[in-house]
Amino acid sequence: MNRRKFIQNTALSGLGLTVGASALANGVALPHSNTEFNPDNYPLVIATWEAERAVATAWKTLEKGGSALDAIEKGCNVEEEDPANSSVGLGGLPDREGIVTLDACVMDDKGNYGSVVFMQNIVQAISVARKVMDETPHVLLAGKGAEEFAVSQGFKPQNLLTEKSKKAWEEWKIKSEYKPIINIENHDTIGMLAMDKDGNLSGGCTTSGLAFKMHGRVGDSPIIGSGLFVDNEVGAATATGLGEEVLKTVGSFLIVELMRQGRSPQQACEDAIARIMDKQKDRKDFQVGYIAVNKKGEIGAYSIHEGFSYQLYQKGKNENIKPGFYLK
Repeated sequence: MNRRKFIQNTALSGLGLTVGASALANGVALPHSNTEFNPDNYPLVIATWEAERAVATAWKTLEKGGSALDAIEKGCNVEEEDPANSSVGLGGLPDREGIVTLDACVMDDKGNYGSVVFMQNIVQAISVARKVMDETPHVLLAGKGAEEFAVSQGFKPQNLLTEKSKKAWEEWKIKSEYKPIINIENHDTIGMLAMDKDGNLSGGCTTSGLAFKMHGRVGDSPIIGSGLFVDNEVGAATATGLGEEVLKTVGSFLIVELMRQGRSPQQACEDAIARIMDKQKDRKDFQVGYIAVNKKGEIGAYSIHEGFSYQLYQKGKNENIKPGFYLK
């Protein structure tokens, strides 16, 4: 069977599965979200950590009538292009081999998703992820293939290791140990959620991952359902922190599904953190934080340890907020 025929047959099979699933859903009456809207709460942009410049850039895009997805891309680009930011894009701290590798993903209001993992030499990883979503039949490209695709789309390759990040790597090699520091090394730089003037949601994550990680390591940030999940009927969530723990509990998807069942964004974030801690009772040396928003424009955030914060722009609000945390 040639590739064209294979794709056609696969599409027809998928259509049959979709029709069957739809009929099942109608018969079983699966839970749906409360899709009431509150225009007083949006547009809005929320992002992990103190990403004021990134959120301000995304906000300006929304003010001009841009889509939530455009806002996400432009906002995250600010962090990626800043060499002073040591955990994403240009100047990101490298792996233990001294190589900067990037992960990123986007998800829009229609459920489309694009991602790159283990990509090198391209600064704007979030923009490449969007190109994967918009310009290819795939949802995830990795490593050299992701870099080659980026170049084919007009992105310029460059060395991502700055003198500052190289020096930090060399100092780490002398110590010959890796002990992630809570709220510093074991979090991704930015996860961002946006709701535009029409109440449509999109999200994105971009990161250089754990500093001095094993070469080839990929965290939660570029993985749908873990580092990010968006359901335009319900809400959206994104994660920060030790990606391995988020991956094992599919945290962002869990939060959105809890909101679908009636939890507020705050309750859903708290439940997702509790899920991690229930499974990791003896480990208290890592950080995970979540932010979430529902279709009403209500916000939630929670983390394992104190120190986590998020940046919010929302109709007259511009503030960095430190939410509650699990380990008091």
